Amino acid sequence: MKIEILAVGSELLTPAFTDTNSLYLTRRLNDLGWDVARKSIVGDDADDLAAFIRDAVARVDLLLIMGGLGPTEDDKTREACAEALGRKLVYREDLYAAIRERFRRWGRDLPPSNAKQAYVLDGAEVLENRNGTAPGLRLREGRCEIVLLPGPPQELEPMFEVAVWPKLRERGEGATGRRVLKITGMGESDVETLIAGLYPPSGGPLRLTVLSAPGRIELHVTEFSRVKDVSVFPGLEALSRELQNRLGDHVYSTTDEELEEVVGRVLRARRQTLACAESCTGGLLAGRITGVPGSSAYFVEGFVTYNNEAKSRSLGVPPDLIRTHGAVSAEVAEAMAAGARFKASADYSLAVTGIAGPDGATPEKPVGLVFTALAWADGAETQRNIFFGRREQVRFQSTQKALDMLRRRLLRPGGT
Repeated sequence: MKIEILAVGSELLTPAFTDTNSLYLTRRLNDLGWDVARKSIVGDDADDLAAFIRDAVARVDLLLIMGGLGPTEDDKTREACAEALGRKLVYREDLYAAIRERFRRWGRDLPPSNAKQAYVLDGAEVLENRNGTAPGLRLREGRCEIVLLPGPPQELEPMFEVAVWPKLRERGEGATGRRVLKITGMGESDVETLIAGLYPPSGGPLRLTVLSAPGRIELHVTEFSRVKDVSVFPGLEALSRELQNRLGDHVYSTTDEELEEVVGRVLRARRQTLACAESCTGGLLAGRITGVPGSSAYFVEGFVTYNNEAKSRSLGVPPDLIRTHGAVSAEVAEAMAAGARFKASADYSLAVTGIAGPDGATPEKPVGLVFTALAWADGAETQRNIFFGRREQVRFQSTQKALDMLRRRLLRPGGT
């Protein structure tokens, strides 16, 4: 099965937008034992699109096209596909009525531009869009099956799962098991040293891939079986266990949870509470914590104390402490954590203060110097960190480190 994915949209050829749909589609296709031969992006030029589609249908068995099905002038996927395949676009009154009804439920009149979404390629099957106005299409041209999907992920993913995935699964070559081990507190070279000798032979059913980003590393373990309905992947389980044994408590998740979800789950189970105080991260830590549904059960309060006066006024950090050690210091970080815990009456509190850059550094305190602190009923701990990368990377790594400090504290007997 030779497969290609085409993302349509001039915006995807700029730095402002990233194609994430192809990652989702690739993962689902991999689940069936299929690899994607090529991913392409083409702008909103109808001639360029038609030329690509014309060439692709001659070389692939499955072509997934995403985007360009909207109501605006630059949405040209239907028209380009019709030109490439020599097919007519046929008006469907039932589709127009369905789009009009959706707008009625929204309390809006149907704009004239949306009428173009009621035109479909002659001979194509219409795929219902329950989350938007652009219907998907499926058709066959010679050896090639072509599927047109809307661009917004909240529309594409449900449509693919309901209307496309079941039929592809019938043709799939088997099933793929997947396990993701998420790691923090180690560099990529350190991880590589610990897992040396565990890489499976290339070309076999078992695969191990290492993905690295600032503040975290992921180990992706997959195993392919030619049995479609298999639910047990012995090689995957054995390799995952051995990886965990070697990496120990640096592994914070094997169920695709983010670090804030892991910490939140434990706090909720123990009925314990958390507060935080931030300087250089400017609310990013509280944002990650409260991004978890149900976090109000354990998160009490967050303080963004960006300047020195705010640290003293809101958290009770003594001005003399700041003058003596500086706002970016272990002493101030610990005082921020203690102050946040006291003000919020929380079981735990986290604090972050540092220099995210690109300005504000001194020879003694370079860009990337961050102090993270954790306070609890019987004590506190502070860590000095040097993070590398751009400002946003330093900020994320700072929150990752703070959350991991709490995770490791919670792993101790009694959570203290």
